[in-house]
Amino acid sequence: MIKVLVVDDEALLRSAFSSLIGAQDDLEVVGAAADGQQAVELAASLAPDVVVMDVRMPVMDGIEATRRITRDRPSSRVLILTTFDLDGYVFEALRAGASGFALKSRPPEELLSGIRTVATGEALLAPTVTRRLIAHFTGQAQVATRTAPGLEELTDREREVLALVARGLSNAELAATLHVTLPTAKTHVSRILTKLGARDRTQLAILAYESGIHTR
Repeated sequence: MIKVLVVDDEALLRSAFSSLIGAQDDLEVVGAAADGQQAVELAASLAPDVVVMDVRMPVMDGIEATRRITRDRPSSRVLILTTFDLDGYVFEALRAGASGFALKSRPPEELLSGIRTVATGEALLAPTVTRRLIAHFTGQAQVATRTAPGLEELTDREREVLALVARGLSNAELAATLHVTLPTAKTHVSRILTKLGARDRTQLAILAYESGIHTR
């Protein structure tokens, strides 16, 4: 059972999301918060697997709440859910530790699928957001803004895998692209996560972008 904390300052949406999620056999809503501060407090006491987090909220916004939750509870994944797919929100939310980003305008089934996806450690970005992320980073004159600790420990193959992860490829797609078995692809990703000290695939993608790996 995946434990979910729902965070949204609009009571109607908070109730609707909670009802939708709670109706699933494999998902359980353990709490609901109306602002970021409440989210941080409830995450500490309820230990959710996934936090469905709104961005624009009073008291504390979703980005700061995400930063605190992922810092204090590394095992909790945050799925940012918003009506705005603005670049600034995307970059800040992901850098704050969010494992995914989905739009409220999409069908309810996508939210449910997104919760299950980030709960397993996979990245979740709306396709339009992924394209804009890549365009933003590759369009900069100086892409590499910092070198991630542990980057020098990666083998050539692991760097190749990291670049593909940054482009959003799943383990199955990695296996097909590299002509290796699925277990081998999973092993590569697991080793990269360990070497770079990353929480999940989304964080790997951010590290790759900021280190310029995806351009090499």
